[in-house]
Amino acid sequence: MSSHVIVFGGSSGIGEAVARTFATAGSRVVIAGRDPQKLAAARERLPAGVTAKSVDAMDRRAVESLFAELGPFDHLVLSISGGKGGGPFRQLSLDDLRSGLEHKLLAQLSVAQASLATIAPTGSITLVSSASGRLAIPNTAGLAAINAAVDAAVRTLALELAPLRVNAVSPGIIDTPWWDAAPAALKQGAFAQAASSLPVRRVGRPEDVAAAIAMVATNGFMTGTVIAVDGGAHLGR
Repeated sequence: MSSHVIVFGGSSGIGEAVARTFATAGSRVVIAGRDPQKLAAARERLPAGVTAKSVDAMDRRAVESLFAELGPFDHLVLSISGGKGGGPFRQLSLDDLRSGLEHKLLAQLSVAQASLATIAPTGSITLVSSASGRLAIPNTAGLAAINAAVDAAVRTLALELAPLRVNAVSPGIIDTPWWDAAPAALKQGAFAQAASSLPVRRVGRPEDVAAAIAMVATNGFMTGTVIAVDGGAHLGR
């Protein structure tokens, strides 16, 4: 797995787990994110040799400058999300939905576009969506629209950018810092419900998703694919 990998959203959760997976396998890894303090903390937790770069994925010029600074590389992982857009549709703030769309779908596509000047033609781009884009889950209509759009872009990009490979990984309920903003009772209830209803009888871990991302990124015969890492949630819907 020795390669040069850039992980946007690499300062926590799934992105950090992806960086650890690649670095442990001997790859040169750069994590990028907009919060310098979170990046520095993640850098301390990750293996030696991982580099941290502070950049806002929504700042196109800064992203282009980063890619120019880093030079040629092999794999791009886009674990970027603004976290907004969820909630009951009747009360859903369209400003929140717009923010969620911009900070996930548009941010991922913008970074992917900016990477094309330096990414290896036979390398890969892996987007990260969510099970909400595939499943009918109450109170997630906005998130479903955002994540379904991420998934929908994959097949067309795989054809248009070939031989560069483009895939997505679609996680289900994963125990990441994303849940820290939720009330403790809500988190505990959601995790308990998932553990009792999913075929695997537990919630996911960032490492579960990272393993799938590493697989699709390095498998030279996979492109245009969306991989579900949801503990079997799709089987009951």
